[in-house]
Amino acid sequence: MNAKWTQIVAIWVLVAVVTVTLVVQFPENGQQVEAAFGAILAGSIATVSLLQLFKDNADGFVRKLIYVGGGSYLILAAATAYLFLKG
Repeated sequence: MNAKWTQIVAIWVLVAVVTVTLVVQFPENGQQVEAAFGAILAGSIATVSLLQLFKDNADGFVRKLIYVGGGSYLILAAATAYLFLKG
């Protein structure tokens, strides 16, 4: 696994951990948790942008944004489906 994928997967893991933590800690506030999902998604994209800011080359930047945004969106969609089916 090269450095690009390591970075992407690390951000996905961070998004999954934060999402599961919110769902587990606040099970009765489903709508408030879902409102925080937007901030989590924005944070994942901002993290990629911030990491890119410290690098010298821009190779694959858009691809990283798409992969991180898409993967984070899928993680959050699965959590939303879980909250919908649970409630």
